[in-house]
Amino acid sequence: MKESNINHLLKKYWGFDTFRPKQEAVITEVLAQKDTLALLPTGGGKSVCYQIPALAMQGVCLVISPLIALMKDQVTQLQKRNIKAIALSGKMSQNELDIALDNCIYGTTKLLYISPERLQSDLVRERIEKMKISFIAVDEAHCISQWGYDFRPSYLEICELRKLKPKTPILALTATATKTVTKDIQSKLLFKSENVIQSSFQRDNLAYMVLEENHKIKRVKSMLNKINGSAIVYVRSRKKAYEISTELNRSGISSSFYHAGINIEDRSDSQDKWMNNEVRVMVATNAFGMGIDKADVRLVIHLNSPDTIEAYFQEAGRAGRDSKKSYAVNLFQRSELTNAIERFKENFPSLKEIRSLYQNIANHLQIAIGDGFEETYDFEVEDFCNHYKLDKTKCIKALQILDKENLIKYESFNKQSSSIHILKPSNTVINYKSQNPKKAQLLQFILRLYPGVFDQAAEINERRIAIKLQLNSNYIHKLLRQLDEENVLKYTQRSNRSKITFKSARHDSSHLPISKTNLKERKMLLLNKLESMAEYLFNKKYCRSIMLLDYFGEKESEDCGICDLCIEKKSNTESFRKTIREELLKNVKENPIDISNFISKYSKIKELIIFEEINDLLSEELISKQGQILKINA
Repeated sequence: MKESNINHLLKKYWGFDTFRPKQEAVITEVLAQKDTLALLPTGGGKSVCYQIPALAMQGVCLVISPLIALMKDQVTQLQKRNIKAIALSGKMSQNELDIALDNCIYGTTKLLYISPERLQSDLVRERIEKMKISFIAVDEAHCISQWGYDFRPSYLEICELRKLKPKTPILALTATATKTVTKDIQSKLLFKSENVIQSSFQRDNLAYMVLEENHKIKRVKSMLNKINGSAIVYVRSRKKAYEISTELNRSGISSSFYHAGINIEDRSDSQDKWMNNEVRVMVATNAFGMGIDKADVRLVIHLNSPDTIEAYFQEAGRAGRDSKKSYAVNLFQRSELTNAIERFKENFPSLKEIRSLYQNIANHLQIAIGDGFEETYDFEVEDFCNHYKLDKTKCIKALQILDKENLIKYESFNKQSSSIHILKPSNTVINYKSQNPKKAQLLQFILRLYPGVFDQAAEINERRIAIKLQLNSNYIHKLLRQLDEENVLKYTQRSNRSKITFKSARHDSSHLPISKTNLKERKMLLLNKLESMAEYLFNKKYCRSIMLLDYFGEKESEDCGICDLCIEKKSNTESFRKTIREELLKNVKENPIDISNFISKYSKIKELIIFEEINDLLSEELISKQGQILKINA
């Protein structure tokens, strides 16, 4: 494949004239049929690294990813570009799954997105064996490493594909990986030889700031008033997302909020308003940001620190993707970090507690040993915890461990959405007639909005459709149900219930296939990562950028010059102190000044030095102080 051809594809489908750093190098290795690990930081454009060669090569690119929502979003975006792509979702019926896999074997599908759990299905494996696979792309590849921050045992199944397709190359991709994780990924995926293409983690335009702050919301407002442009404020809880957003709006700073607890329609609306700059600030939990590509974010603020350097680096890295000066600010209190470490130790469940929870789930849902395989059950975690007198935080942590061990899949209701799948042939649907013209109008609109809906089920947003067609949402529900009854399409309406799906037949809880040793090691690894985050925040010696680069095994000798510690070094000089002293005296001579008003012109990093100069002037009796007001001494 010539260089001009891949540039042609980039221009034709994405509208870009040039590749981002390292993208072309990765694509070239894939086209040369080499096993490759692409280590590209957040915003580096990982998806293009497999989407371009998928178009350039014969056959189907098999994309393995744990992020179901992101897979669906990418498929939607590809279909809008007239690229045939399919994602195997958990909601598919056996018939829908058959059709989707047949389209990959006999049709013109270029990309098949699949979760690692799906690889355990005999049907899926049999069909993959029959497919002409161009190459296998493993997204979020750090999940395969036990040293990674988001290890998922189901990822270990990926290497089984080597047996089905021994000559098919693998492209592994991740945004964050230490040297240990980098080696482990290649080993676990059975690379024929080590081959890593890495873009530097260094962000010359991004100023990392860590500020110890007791009055966080006041500081947030101050920064937003000083720094223009789009911003993200990350918070720990759903309640805080709403409260901070409300407070910012009251202060005249337009904002919206986003967390996993609000329904899909509201999340989409909130995200769209922020993406389109209708609101300036997004206040969100860590549920927000994955797959978001907004280049002009000038400021990312963390009101609560993430649990790992990897997570922090990804979230902070959403600022300044256009290479313009931007800020990643972490506001923290020492007690918060200490409490977070203690909470982690208290809330991480023991193997005994996990076994007990698994038994309680089986009792609650009345599932006998050996039953329940791939069965889905309604499950309300609040009711469950109340009934069995369980701590909700620890219960959810145990559910997450059972999920990652591929024993169950837990889905809260807000992660689900309605879906449609056209059942009739395209010519029948295009020429569909009805006594109700609104029904035909709806059907034609669906065809325009969801171009891949003949191949597989598509998630839909009824409220958005209603707004576009200027109809009532309930009326859209009614029309879709009627089309379902006519067998024109299959309409699966969004459920408001949480779900648990058993990914394997129910085990005897005393023989649950979870290793006590592995669980203990996992706890220690996560605890070490939490402590590494605390070390980063408490650090007062090293440049922030150098410390982050060192964590990921990248050596840099020069300070960044723009982080809080570099600025503090520059500020703590005789020349800066002299400037502050002269400005203080000049202002006070003209008129008495309010200390807080004077300090507000400077960053928090310089506050301490300003206070020191004020105290020196007071001790020299050149000025006097009454409350917060400074006056010149006669």
